Amino acid sequence: MAQTSHGVGGLTYDAKKRAWPAEFNVFLALVILVVIFELIGRIFLGDSFLFNTRSDVSGIFNEARLQIIILQVSIVGIIAIGVTQVIICGGIDLSSGSIVGATAMIAMSFAQVATVNGNPNPKAMFLAQGWTDLPVIVPLLVAIGCGLLAGLVNGSLIAYTRIPPFIATLGMMVTARGIAKWWSKGQPISFPTDSFAAIGKGLMPVIIFLSLAVLFQLIMTYTRYGKHCYAIGSNEDAARMSGIKIANHKILVYVIAGILASLAAVVLSSKNLTAQAGMGVMYELDAIAMAVIGGVSLSGGRGSIIGTVIGSLIFGVIISGFTFLRLDAYYQEMVKGVIIVGAVVLDQWRQRLRALRA
Repeated sequence: MAQTSHGVGGLTYDAKKRAWPAEFNVFLALVILVVIFELIGRIFLGDSFLFNTRSDVSGIFNEARLQIIILQVSIVGIIAIGVTQVIICGGIDLSSGSIVGATAMIAMSFAQVATVNGNPNPKAMFLAQGWTDLPVIVPLLVAIGCGLLAGLVNGSLIAYTRIPPFIATLGMMVTARGIAKWWSKGQPISFPTDSFAAIGKGLMPVIIFLSLAVLFQLIMTYTRYGKHCYAIGSNEDAARMSGIKIANHKILVYVIAGILASLAAVVLSSKNLTAQAGMGVMYELDAIAMAVIGGVSLSGGRGSIIGTVIGSLIFGVIISGFTFLRLDAYYQEMVKGVIIVGAVVLDQWRQRLRALRA
């Protein structure tokens, strides 16, 4: 009989380790990161990263910086929620950033006003057709349709042609970016209706991001869809033997990821009050990095939406921290590249560690 060493309350040491939430380690990394920036700021800049040091502003915390941190990751965070599900299912999605660009251009063209300062809107795509000042539901449905179509193409290619997800989504990445540039011949599309602009106003991106995170955390935890994602990502052959319709499920996962990318495009273009073909560049890599930093395994079968949310906050703290330290933007881009590579190395290290413990 195998022997176990008992701890407090009769729990074995191994049982307690298994009960320790994986997300706690990610949260601990977030806390340590904030403390590091706080100490560097105090020592070298005589300023605080987290707390308010201005006498003319009330409050303990630097609310402006906290809002900037969560705002700058909320839009990519929406994409990361979809990417998390794709990776848990054993896939990858490199097309989400380009889907953002294409969807932003197309959706914004259905959200434009007819007149600007009493004159016809010079940038209205469909002024002649009378498709201006439309209800906000129209550009929303157009955006969802764009994301659904892109996800359907990605999922169908992967499920039925058996080509690697990397290649299928890479093809969609190039195609969607081309569509974004072709749609208005590279010209920006501006002047949305007030109802469309309200979607990205103030803290609405944060509310949308956190609401979607809660929704999909519940879905991944308590529904058949979520359980099938983990089963396919852990062992696709075993999942197929247990009766899971692998092809249908993969298509659904990529459709959801495409729709979430399109929703991110709506929030981004609404927040900026304009759409440009270059929107969303590198967002797919940022989203993947957020997921992997949050504990999602690139080999599939492990991870959570909560972990991805914490991973996105870590990403935001790093970017905001370097801005706080007054580092130039190109240094920040270099660091982001290191973070992406480091996240993959961390995932490989975690896999090897689990293999040794098994």
